Amino acid sequence: MSKYMHGRRLDLKNGRVEMAHGAGGDAMDRLIREIFRPAFSNEYLNRENDQAIFNVAAGRMVMTTDSFIVSPLFFPGGDIGALAINGTVNDVALAGARPTFISASFILEEGLALVDLKRIVDSMSAAARDAGVLVVAGDTKVVERGKADGVFITTTGLGVVDHDFNLSADMAQPGDLIILSGSLGDHGMAILSTRESLSFESEIISDQACLHELIALMIAGGGDAIRIMRDPTRGGLASALNEIAQQSKVGMRISETALAVKPAVAAACEILGFDPLYVANEGKLVAICAPGAAETVLAAMRAHPLGHDAAVIGEVIRDDQCLVQLVTAFGGSRIIDRLSGEQLPRIC
Repeated sequence: MSKYMHGRRLDLKNGRVEMAHGAGGDAMDRLIREIFRPAFSNEYLNRENDQAIFNVAAGRMVMTTDSFIVSPLFFPGGDIGALAINGTVNDVALAGARPTFISASFILEEGLALVDLKRIVDSMSAAARDAGVLVVAGDTKVVERGKADGVFITTTGLGVVDHDFNLSADMAQPGDLIILSGSLGDHGMAILSTRESLSFESEIISDQACLHELIALMIAGGGDAIRIMRDPTRGGLASALNEIAQQSKVGMRISETALAVKPAVAAACEILGFDPLYVANEGKLVAICAPGAAETVLAAMRAHPLGHDAAVIGEVIRDDQCLVQLVTAFGGSRIIDRLSGEQLPRIC
């Protein structure tokens, strides 16, 4: 007789994910009811359908999809659960939308400790609550040991646009200013230093955070003078700026002295041979805005803790080659190209 029968509950202290937890039977039902349902309980999810049905306001909506394959699952400053919610919310908010709903799909590896799964799900729940979004639909699958690195999470996020102007990566114009919300490389180096068991005088903490409130302040202050917002995640600031330059058919010039890198992050990059310009961030944004609005946007950003260190780092220029140039601290110049290959795998 199955060990899941007769009302036996999950052993959330010592139990582990088993193949039966993805088989659609009693074991899977207990996993959902004891771990996922309590964490994400809301009027849509509690109907127990295979989909969520909800009303939406007339007008524009934003939708995004993302997957998270972080290793390790837990790192200084966060974990894969909070990162999945915050990363999804940020992608919606950076398009100028108010995040509303998220769906989440979990690929669980056989042998994953249930206590770790519950910790991840509870972290997602707390992050969703803080962001004011509801997880309204989801799915769970289990794969054999060694095939999922613990847990993979795929999300889809929805948001509503409450204004009538557009944000798009093809809208940068020569003369626009480039604003960065804070320091570079915190997330990527937090992940890698944990993997490599590196220690520094100051611990490197991931910057993973939900940016929707900061973005709302920026939109309220800058309005349609903001052309583009982007989070410099995989590939870092260098890749984000190159993507925008290519889409807008412009060049960019940024100043090395305007870029902030925390001492511990700079030390880790030097030891491991990384350039902070290419290291992922999960709680920063880069904005491009009309020059006349830069001070207003900066003031709005600096009024929020996540934008306290915001600064103008460069400008958009005319350039048929669509190059991103870095003016060095010594007055020279070098081309900042797109990332070639995978610099840091499994960081987001």
